[in-house]
Amino acid sequence: MRRLKPSRVRLLAAVLLLGAGAAFLTWREAYPSAGRPVVLLGTPAPPLPTSDPASVARGAAAYAELCAACHGANLEGAPDWKVPLADGSYPPPPHDSTGHTWHHPDSLLIEIILRGGDRALGSKMPAFGDRLSRAQAGDLLNFIRSSWGIEERQYQWWLTYHNP
Repeated sequence: MRRLKPSRVRLLAAVLLLGAGAAFLTWREAYPSAGRPVVLLGTPAPPLPTSDPASVARGAAAYAELCAACHGANLEGAPDWKVPLADGSYPPPPHDSTGHTWHHPDSLLIEIILRGGDRALGSKMPAFGDRLSRAQAGDLLNFIRSSWGIEERQYQWWLTYHNP
């Protein structure tokens, strides 16, 4: 068996170390760890909050009771939700990552849940403020958020932090 020269061993070790370092940095960017700030357009927000399983479970129950009939049991929304109906209103949008719910801060989403959608914008979303407290609306939103990918959650958290 032929032995490698020490200089080649060092070169091979350096190449392997550089490769491992590059792989780690790529993985770290693809799967952000907890505790890292969310930075968009050079503007940071605190790290993404962790999800409270009890809140998500309460929100799932509220969603099943109040929202699933219109927005779908799997948060999928109505077919052709971007196309206005004959009366000018829009069908219920999805609340999963394919929709636009994650484009809005918590403050707006909770107001929509409690007060209903804006009729001037073609919404028929009813108000649930007589059936849900602000905390329960937050649970409902936590359930919806639990279906989003990391990028959607980070973007929405950044919006929420900068638009309280």
